[in-house]
Amino acid sequence: MDETPESFDPSLLRYLKTLVTALTGVMIVGLVAVIYLLVIRLNADVPPLPSRIVLPEGVKAQAFTQGEGWFAVVTEDGRILIYGRDGATVVQEVEILAQE
Repeated sequence: MDETPESFDPSLLRYLKTLVTALTGVMIVGLVAVIYLLVIRLNADVPPLPSRIVLPEGVKAQAFTQGEGWFAVVTEDGRILIYGRDGATVVQEVEILAQE
C-alpha cells in the first residue's frame, strides 16, 4: 500500500496532449467537411432528361436511369418506359402497382 507512482517525463505528457488536441481538431474539420459535402450533394439540381428521349404526349418524367443499350423513364402517371438506345422507340412499358 505504500507504493509510490512511477515518475514520468513531463515532455512526454505535453507531447501526448498535443497529439490528442491535433486529432480532435482533425476530426472536427473532417466532420464539418462531410456535412458540407452532403448538403451540397443533396441540394444539387436534378440532371435534365437527355434530349434524344421522346416522351409520349402529356407524359412527365419523374426519374431516369440508363443501362447498357437502354434508357428507363419513370413517369408521374405510374409507368416505367424502357427505351432503346435511340431514345425514340419504347421497347417495354411496365405499370407500377402502388400498394397503399
